[in-house]
Amino acid sequence: MSVDDEAIFELKDVGFNYPSGEKALEGVDLTINRGEKVALLGANGSGKSTLLKLLNGLLFTREGTLKAFGQILSEESMANEEFSFAFRRRVGFVFQNSDAQLFNSNVWEEIAFGPIQLGLPEAEVHRLVDEVIALLGLERFRERPPFKLSGGEKRLVALASVLSLNPDVLLLDEPTSGLDPRTQRKLIHLFQQLNKAGKTIIVATHNLETVEEIADRALIFSEDHHLVADGPCEEILSNIDLLIKANLVDEEFHLHPHGHQTLIHAHDGERSLNLSLKKA
Repeated sequence: MSVDDEAIFELKDVGFNYPSGEKALEGVDLTINRGEKVALLGANGSGKSTLLKLLNGLLFTREGTLKAFGQILSEESMANEEFSFAFRRRVGFVFQNSDAQLFNSNVWEEIAFGPIQLGLPEAEVHRLVDEVIALLGLERFRERPPFKLSGGEKRLVALASVLSLNPDVLLLDEPTSGLDPRTQRKLIHLFQQLNKAGKTIIVATHNLETVEEIADRALIFSEDHHLVADGPCEEILSNIDLLIKANLVDEEFHLHPHGHQTLIHAHDGERSLNLSLKKA
């Protein structure tokens, strides 16, 4: 799809250190526009998850500036109830560790939590939750406690709890990690649908085999926490020297050139997307 010119996130010379003094990001200049599909690539500890938390307002820059929807994203701005409410409605974050995100007594309540906090009418809450449950095939888990689900099932419920808010932007930290092939395929297809519906998708991943299916643009972060490459996925993934230098692959790595084209047509039956996905 074509990408609008409006910037969702703008980072200028952004750096971040944890209280321990550990460096996580340094000198990052980056703009992400409405409707993009972006993959964040880098070795463990390169700063991908930290960047997602900065974009979600869970952490705040120590150096430089970060704007979201044209406004500075900071502790001060998030302390403003009106700004914070609007931001949380527009940006959804799915953690790598689903256990950090799930806390209600059953799956239905987990998915309903966000819409209820927004003060939506009861009938609207039920409609949204039922549509998301149907979308992700979670009907048989409605009354089940999240802690009794498998890792892949928890991942789907965590995603459902974010989708029930119908955000403009989805931030996803290793969303397919540890999933069985069928569930992974379902999620990849869903991300494609959501992007076609106007959602901006930003994914941190180590799975190079699926990058071109979930993103059009790839960013590579080095082990010294700099953004060292930014370009079309095909261009980035074909630069094996760059991937080796970033410790994403070793010298014997070979990316199958036709794997993505085959996989993209191998998904199982499509489920219609009835959720009210308004163009961002």
